[in-house]
Amino acid sequence: MTTNHSTATQNSATTAGAPATDAPYAPEHTPRLNWAQHAPEVYRAMVRLDAAAGKGLEPKLRELVKIRASQLNHCAFCLDMHTKDALAAGESVERIVQLSAWEESRHFYTEQEVAALELTEAVTVLTDGFVPDEVYERAARHFDEAALSQLIAAIAVINAWNRFGVTTRAVPGRYTPGQFA
Repeated sequence: MTTNHSTATQNSATTAGAPATDAPYAPEHTPRLNWAQHAPEVYRAMVRLDAAAGKGLEPKLRELVKIRASQLNHCAFCLDMHTKDALAAGESVERIVQLSAWEESRHFYTEQEVAALELTEAVTVLTDGFVPDEVYERAARHFDEAALSQLIAAIAVINAWNRFGVTTRAVPGRYTPGQFA
């Protein structure tokens, strides 16, 4: 039996104290393509690259970086996945909620996390075509060269995942923490 995610979400929201509504949620969109099925070697390479990029980075920091890049890239599938993984890793709801406005909520994060978030934005957006020296130097003060290399790799990889997710219209809502581990 297939469960309608919209109905399940509405029912759980109602039971969680949200106001009951007679109006149904909007239907899920249809994914464009299951790219992993049609390009399995690329998918497996991405999984290996993601695992390699995350080595040595603290799990909560890694998830904050993935969430922030996914917010900037509007990747709902990755937001669903990485907020759930962050919660499973012990991250607080409060810090996840504040992440989209981290600059005004700096006091929720360590200086190292702020430097990582700033670098994430610079690498993700690249509005000026480069990462500003002051952003890079701030990150370099909080991470040794090996950790900074891993952080840059993790940022690059989540941006690639986001581009697959957004382009193929991956559907959020069904991921369970650790599902792809």
